[in-house]
Formats: sequence, C-alpha cells, structure tokens
Amino acid sequence: MTIKPIVILAVTASAALAAGCSKPQPEVVADTIYTGGDIVTVNDAKPTVEALAVKDGKIVAVGTRAEVEKAQKGAATRMVDLAGKTLLPSFIDAHSHYFTSLNLANQANVAAPPVGPANNIPEIIAELKKFSEQRQIPKGELIFAYGYDENAMPSGTALGRDDLDKAFPDNPVLVQHISMHGAVLNSPALKKWGISKDTPTPPGGVIVRKKGSNEPQGLVMEMAWMPIFGSLPKPTLEQEVEFTRAGQMMYAEAGITTAQEGATHDNELDAMQRAAVKGGYLIDVIAFPFATDFDKVLAKNPVETWGKYHNRLKLGGAKITLDGSPFAKTAWFSTPYLTGGPGGEKNWTGEPGFPEPFVKEFVKKLYDLGVPLNAHMNGDATIDMFLRAHEYAAASDPTKDRNVTTIHTQFITPAQLKKFAEYKIQPSFFTEHTFFWSAAHYANRGKAQTEFLSPMRAAYDLGMRPTNHTDGPAILPLDTMFVIWTAVTRHDRDGKVIGPDQRVTPLEALKAITINAAYQYDEEASKGSLEPGKLADLVILDGNPLKVDPMSIKDIKVVETIKEGKTIYKAK
Repeated sequence: MTIKPIVILAVTASAALAAGCSKPQPEVVADTIYTGGDIVTVNDAKPTVEALAVKDGKIVAVGTRAEVEKAQKGAATRMVDLAGKTLLPSFIDAHSHYFTSLNLANQANVAAPPVGPANNIPEIIAELKKFSEQRQIPKGELIFAYGYDENAMPSGTALGRDDLDKAFPDNPVLVQHISMHGAVLNSPALKKWGISKDTPTPPGGVIVRKKGSNEPQGLVMEMAWMPIFGSLPKPTLEQEVEFTRAGQMMYAEAGITTAQEGATHDNELDAMQRAAVKGGYLIDVIAFPFATDFDKVLAKNPVETWGKYHNRLKLGGAKITLDGSPFAKTAWFSTPYLTGGPGGEKNWTGEPGFPEPFVKEFVKKLYDLGVPLNAHMNGDATIDMFLRAHEYAAASDPTKDRNVTTIHTQFITPAQLKKFAEYKIQPSFFTEHTFFWSAAHYANRGKAQTEFLSPMRAAYDLGMRPTNHTDGPAILPLDTMFVIWTAVTRHDRDGKVIGPDQRVTPLEALKAITINAAYQYDEEASKGSLEPGKLADLVILDGNPLKVDPMSIKDIKVVETIKEGKTIYKAK
C-alpha cells in the first residue's frame, strides 16, 4: 500500500521529462489573476502591487506580476486585465439601516437635491401625487415617503398635517424625516396610530403641536416615533427573498460587500433569518438588535451564536439610541440650541433617548455578556452620559477593549475624544454632514462646535481607528466615494471648507471604510485589505482615489463588485 503512490509519482515525473516540460505547474493554481491597473492593498506593509491572485474565494498571492504569475498561473487561470482601472478591497459599511433598503422601492423619494427632487412643500406634494398615481394606491391605503428635510425648505416653512390633508384627505400619509428619527403624518395617519391632542408626549419623544393649541402639527420624533416605525409594513413571506436581493444590490452598486442593519427589531430579524435560510444573501449582513427588543432576540438566539455568520447573516452586537439628530434639534447638548427647539421651545437642549439608569444597566448587561455595543450619540451631553455609563459598567477596567462603537459621535469635544482613546471606544463618524447640514449646524450650534464636527483628523492623531458611514439608504445614498470625498475635503454645498484642520488624507478616508471598518466588526483577519488568506472581497473603480485631484474623488464610479471571488455587480 505504501509503494503505489511512489510508483505513480515516478511515472508522472518521467512523463513530464519525456515531454520536455521544463516548467512545473504551480502547486496551487489561481482561479483568477488581476493585473494591468492600480492595485491598492490598504496594507501599510505593501501599499501597492502589480498583481493579485484569487483561489476558492480567497486571496492567495499579491506582488509583482512576474512573481504572482510564476507562482499561481495555470492553464485554467482566468487573466483579468484591469485596463488602467483601480482594484481595492471592497467597502465595508460601518453604519446603515439595511432593512430599510428592502422597502425603498415602495416609497416616494421627497428629499431635496442632490439626493431627491423636492425643493419645497409644493414639490413634495407633487412627488407624493405622482407616486400615488403611478402605483394606483386606492383610498384608505398608506402612502409612504422618505427624505423630508426642513433645513432644505425655503426659510420659515415646514411640512405639516394640513399640507398633506389638502392633497390626501382619504389616505394615511407618512413622510419620514431624513434623519429617520421621525416623520410627518397627516390626519388619517395620526388617527391610524392613535395620536391626538390628548396624547401625552412620551419621555424622550417629540410631538410638535400647532401654535396656540395642543393639536399635533404632524411631526413626531424619537420615542414618539419608535412605536410607529416598529409597526410599519414589512415584506410578505413570499416577498422576503426578492426584496432581500434587491436591497443588497443597492449596496453592491456602491462597492459594499459587508452591510449593517443598524437598529434591528425582533420581527425584522426573524424576516432576515428566514431569507438567509432560503439563500437570499449575496453579501454579508451584520444585525444589531435594538435595545427595546434585545431580550426577545437573546431569548431566541443564545449569545454563543452571536458574532458568527449563518448563511451570510450574523448578530454583531446590540444597538441603543441615546439621543436624536442635531439638524432635527433632537440631539442632547449641555447648552441650548441657538434657534430653539423643534416645536419652538425656549432654552431647548434636546433630551436623552433613554433615562440614564436604564442606559447604565443596559451597557453593563452587554459588557457582562461580552456582546459588542453600537451606541448612537450626537450631542456632548449625550456623550458625557455614555462615558458615565461606560465607567459604571466597566468599573473593573474601563480601558479594556470591549468592542464598543459610537455611531455618529458628531459633536464630541476634544476632551471626550481623548477619553474615548483611553477607553478604547471606536467612533464612527458621519462626515457627509459637512456638506448637507453644516448651515443648519452653524445656526443651531455655532461656529466652534460645527467646525469640530466629526473630527476624524483629531481621532487619527490620537492613534484611533475611526470609521465613516452614510446612515443610508433612506437618509443619504450609499455613495461610498462621496463619503471619502467629504472626509478629505469637508466642503459644504457652497464650496466652503468646514473645519479645515479636520480633513484627512485620501488613504485615511479609504481606511475608514475598509480596514478600520473590518476592525470595528472584529473581522480584520478576513477583510479590509488585500492580503493572502483574506476573502477576495474586491471592488474595481474607474479611477484611483489616491491619485486623482481630491475634488474629483466624488466622481469616481464603481465598475465591478466582487464577493469572495464572484462578481455580484457590474456596471452597464
């Protein structure tokens, strides 16, 4: 039994010599080798290479073309000429609301340019009418829209129930605020969800009232909005896989192969898990169950199953929303808003999303379980509350790395950022605010706070590994190149630079949505850079963000997105 393999090897070697074969085939033959363009590895030890080889969904070699081909090229290897295009690790979404993407096709986009078509209230109404007519929505059925931003409306105007009632007296209409922290409802919708002049405003919630009365104006936010949001229509069982794939393609078109579901409710997770079992996932999706649903999710999903992919879906940790949105005036600050509250309140500082005792106990529960935490926070008072909760929950060792990510973290102070560095808390910033809402922030919070908005430069200088995100797809599009552009230039709509000292290099901006985001998810060993042994999660761009004029970064397009060696999106 031990002689047979030796005889076969001898015969094989002799046959090869007899045939004059002077170059033996490599032991591992690559499925694909990429050459002919810029290959940016996001690996400081070897920043650029000439060739990259892929085998069985993983990267098996990077280096010069000659050495990679010598080691990996075989008769069956597919050679891909990049033709001057740029190959990078695919992008990793540090924070978005994946589940929202499943329903966006069934909602009207009423955002202001460049995200949507509506510059004012009449144009919002026109878009809603067009959407309703195209879909032939019958009387009594919900008309749902997204993208409303009062900051983009002409000065002094705000969408209300009366505007919607005139156009839609027979349909409940819900126009989601661009922050995703609230919506404007017309009278049938307010009735549908039981909100009237007699409805008390819940703690941590906002129900804007008509001037001089207790009648709802139409805008509800934060904890008054959450029960409505949780009850919104979901895909049917028959639609789940179809909607799941359509939603993922929005990410794939942006070069993203790992997406986040950033505030998952129990019934949404059930739907996501059903779609996963049916093979509905093309990309990796990481869910973060929301604080209000955490115990229900944990009861059905033992903690030992978290942190592992099951059919491309994993429970990555838990999410808590500690305050609201700064441009919607629901973020919580230590000093009042300069322009009052969302309903005209005087000396308004905003409010926390949850009472501090609840926050402390929830954070401690996660730390004790070893479950990663994503905590939404924007205002400096909120960040102080979170630091107190962290120190309470991590009293034995506040500097231990517990895989904590703070979502948005926009108005963090320099002193708070230093505490984050000391406590190994990773901030995920939202630099697109410099473009879209800096004017509102100047008006609401003043120059000093606005120019330190999402301080990515300061975080890098402290040795941190910040990430960056879109908070999309309903708030802003999943435009990864625009994210990089805003971090590098920090331009507003008028071309003014918002906090020039907080600009970062193109490579640092790229790291924030690749290797740093992989670190955020504890997946740095398998994603985020082009190195042998890592997954062949790749993106091909029509330009190199490290070489073009920084102002042109936003114009670079995704040509192809590859997940574990297989193309899942290719531009037409």
